[in-house]
Amino acid sequence: MKPTTQPRISEPSSGCCRVVELRRYALYRGQRETLIDLFDREFVETQEAVGMSVLGQFRDLDDPNSFVWVRGFSDMKTRKQALEAFYGGPVWKQHAHAANATMIDSDNVLLLRPLVDLDFDRSRRAAAGSTVDPPGLLAVTIWPLARATASEVPGLFTRELEPVLDRAGISVLATYVTEQSENTFPGLPVRENENVLVWMSMFEDERDHARHIRSLDHSAAWRDASQALTQYLDAAEEVLRLRPTARSALHA
Repeated sequence: MKPTTQPRISEPSSGCCRVVELRRYALYRGQRETLIDLFDREFVETQEAVGMSVLGQFRDLDDPNSFVWVRGFSDMKTRKQALEAFYGGPVWKQHAHAANATMIDSDNVLLLRPLVDLDFDRSRRAAAGSTVDPPGLLAVTIWPLARATASEVPGLFTRELEPVLDRAGISVLATYVTEQSENTFPGLPVRENENVLVWMSMFEDERDHARHIRSLDHSAAWRDASQALTQYLDAAEEVLRLRPTARSALHA
């Protein structure tokens, strides 16, 4: 049973993405750099040419065999059209075998909609052919929510948790909840029958992230707010520590 109310979608600050996919690929050992090279060279502008926004692509610092990337769409109708155009088009046809050969699983995908949208700026993306990784560590926190009370968590986050994060020097870049619409492109599965809240923050590097986490750990306000949150969670939170690839538009 879906929640009877859904949090209001904010007006996207960049006019970019009312629908977002957070995609996490499990790769064969030693294949991540192969996929990153292929992705950064062949799959950025070619996806955007058919109506997608490639927001960022990342190495998971805690899993050497994981590749994470984020793409967005203006709405669900555009998503269907764009995916059909790309995966039925010549670029994917040419490179699909090479890309799929790196992957064990590509179905760990959260379909999301923004509460506070990412201020996407593709001009921050390095030019084609760049191999210099930009600075930054993107922390993505995923809260699996109990279905019956999922609609209450965005308000709790805004009232109780985000102010504590702000006082600790942690700026929230974007906040998302599950997009409940049907996946109209079943050729690319997404995680269904789940409710999540996802929030993203950027740090200078691993040391900067660790310093801010230590500050939170010593915050009584954060402990109290986190304790209040636990009654709404369906499982333990996940925190992804992600380092941008050379051509990620999202970086410090």
